[in-house]
Amino acid sequence: MMTSYRTRRVARSALFAALLSSAGGVGATDSATELRLNAMVGDNTAIVELLDRGAPVDAANAFGKTALMFAVEANEMETVALLLTRGADVNARTAAGCTPLTFAAEGGHIGISALLIARGAHVHDRTRAGWDALMIAARHGILEMVEQLLFKGADPKAADRDGRTALMQAAARGHVALLAPLLDAGAELESRDRDGATALLIAADRGQLAMARALLAAGAEVNARDALGASALILASSRGHLELTRLLLEQGANPNLQDADGTTALMEAISTGHNALIALLIDYHANPALEDTQGRTAADRARQHGNHEALEHLAGGH
Repeated sequence: MMTSYRTRRVARSALFAALLSSAGGVGATDSATELRLNAMVGDNTAIVELLDRGAPVDAANAFGKTALMFAVEANEMETVALLLTRGADVNARTAAGCTPLTFAAEGGHIGISALLIARGAHVHDRTRAGWDALMIAARHGILEMVEQLLFKGADPKAADRDGRTALMQAAARGHVALLAPLLDAGAELESRDRDGATALLIAADRGQLAMARALLAAGAEVNARDALGASALILASSRGHLELTRLLLEQGANPNLQDADGTTALMEAISTGHNALIALLIDYHANPALEDTQGRTAADRARQHGNHEALEHLAGGH
C-alpha cells in the first residue's frame, strides 16, 4: 500500500510540475490552471473549492483544452460528472477541434462517452482532421462504443479528410466485429477514400485476412479498383499476403486485371520477390505473357529485378 500511495503522490507531483512549467512557473499559476490540474488527477475536493472560489469551469489552456477534457482523458468519471454538473461545456473544442467526446473515444472510456452523450454531446462533431467519435472508436475496435454512438445517431457514412469512413478504419485494423453493426446502420461497402480505395482494398493492402473474408461475405466487389487501377489482388500480391491472395482468387478475383501502369498481380509478386505466390496465381490462370505499359512481361520484370527463382517458375509453367 505504501508503494501505491507514493506512486500516486509522485505522479501527482509530476503532473503539477508539468502544468506549472507550461503555465510559465509557479508565479504564473491561477485558479483555472489549478482546476485543470486537479481535473487530471481527479481531486474533486480541490475542484469544488476552486469552483466555489470562482474558478472558470471552461477556462482552457493554450491548446484549448479544458478541465473537462483533462478529466475525460484521465478516465475520471466522478470528476467528469462533477464538472458537467457545475456547468462545463460538453461540446467545447480544442484548437485541433477535439471535443470531450472525441477524447473519450480515443481513450475507449465507454462509461464516460455514455455520460457525455446523455448530457448533450454532439456525436457528429469532428476534429480538424475530420474524425468524429465513431471513426475514432472504429479505428480502435471499441465495439460497445461503436454500437452506443450508432444508437445515438452517429453517421456511418461520414468520412474524414482522407475520405475514410468508420468502416474503412475498422477494415484497416481488422476489427471484424464492427462490420455487422456498421453495415446494419447504413455503412456502404463500396464507399471510396481519396485514393479510390474501398474497405476491401484497404483490408487487402493491410493483410487483414479475416476482415477481407467478412467483407466478401457481405458482398464487397472482389474486383473493385482504386484510382491507380490496383485491385485487391494486386495489392495483396504486392505485399506477399499468400492466404489473402488465395482467398481473393477463390472468390473470383481476376488475376489478369492490370493497373494504370499495366501491372498485374503476377508482375507485382515477381517484382517484390514474393515468389511463393507465383504458382498460385498461375494455377488460377494468371497470364505471364501480358505486357505492362512499358512492354514488359512478367519474365522481363523477373530479369529486371534479378529474380532468378521467378524465372525458373515461369519457365516451368509454375
